[in-house]
Amino acid sequence: MGRLDPEALAELDARLAAVDTHLRTRYPGDHQSRQPVHTVYVPADRFHAGLIPEWGAIARRSLETAPALPYPQDLHARVTAKLTDEPIEDLRIDFEDGYGIRADDEEDAAVAAAAKALRSAEVTPPFVGLRVKSMEAHTRRRSLRTLDAFLDLWFEGASELPGNFVVTLPKVSDPAQVEAFATVCARLDAAYGIALRFEIQIETPPAILGADGTATVARMITAADGRCTGLHYGTYDYSAAAGIGAAYQSMDHPAADHAKAVMQVAAAGTGVRLSDGSTNILPVGSDEQVAAAWALHARLVRRSLERGFYQGWDLHAAQLPTRFAATYAFFRDGAAAARDRLAAYSDRRDTGILDEPATARALAGFLLRGLRCGALDPDEMGDFTPERLAVP
Repeated sequence: MGRLDPEALAELDARLAAVDTHLRTRYPGDHQSRQPVHTVYVPADRFHAGLIPEWGAIARRSLETAPALPYPQDLHARVTAKLTDEPIEDLRIDFEDGYGIRADDEEDAAVAAAAKALRSAEVTPPFVGLRVKSMEAHTRRRSLRTLDAFLDLWFEGASELPGNFVVTLPKVSDPAQVEAFATVCARLDAAYGIALRFEIQIETPPAILGADGTATVARMITAADGRCTGLHYGTYDYSAAAGIGAAYQSMDHPAADHAKAVMQVAAAGTGVRLSDGSTNILPVGSDEQVAAAWALHARLVRRSLERGFYQGWDLHAAQLPTRFAATYAFFRDGAAAARDRLAAYSDRRDTGILDEPATARALAGFLLRGLRCGALDPDEMGDFTPERLAVP
């Protein structure tokens, strides 16, 4: 049946073999492991072994003295338990903007203290790492000195890096900077017997649109040579560089939405994950100031989630209640409908919604994310076990 002979089909396979290989390697899809809902940045000189339980205690106290809970009452027990058991999911010991430019001997001492404190911490987060300085000319050598020294000091008292260890590379403007950092990582791998991976922070307009008119961030993923785990949007550096006045710099500014849309398209299907930025309006001060900051943070977290950014930055312990509450509310609000639609798709039932396989995968991914972040419980999923939801 038909007139295409086997030789013609074999010729087409040969012609497209390189494309097939490229698509498999460049767009493997999400690896479906857990993604943290936030990254907490702590200046290196403020990091200490007891930081995680300390932040959890501060966050719980903020709720006890809150003018009003920033979420529905039925989430209170779930959020409180999270703040007790795992208040920080992803931690960056920050040697960049949060730490600043210091004398070399001072930063060297901070590196040594951070390595010792992390190694001796009784509680560590499931994801952890460093943010080093950028690969720009004036900070490049200091950045690499800090990373190398941390690894050297770490392995004085440990046999392996913490699980899910990642380095954050800030203020990247050109793929050549990423390529150079990947080369350094390869040399450190060989020296320490490790496999370093890193995130790229998108904080400059040239990281989005290059002088040649191309989407620079897509080329950065290629330049990372498989080491890039995520793209993190830097709200305030990017906004300032784009000429936006301080009063209007925000995660929901149109310039931010444009940058993040380009990031999202560049990363789609690659397995590189996305993180939105932060709000610098902290929940401190009077009851009215705390309530307003919580409301803003909860709205921005929800907005990011609705747009497919499942991670963001947090800068203060009192932001943790709204991070988890807004995340939990998002998944709980949508869980029943997602479960019912997925069940109807699996059972081939006519419900008036014609879902395609890609949408079914998105529904399963939504439920799986809700389970992994603690918003949903397995007994709420019916027949949809985590194993079943993880099937591509």
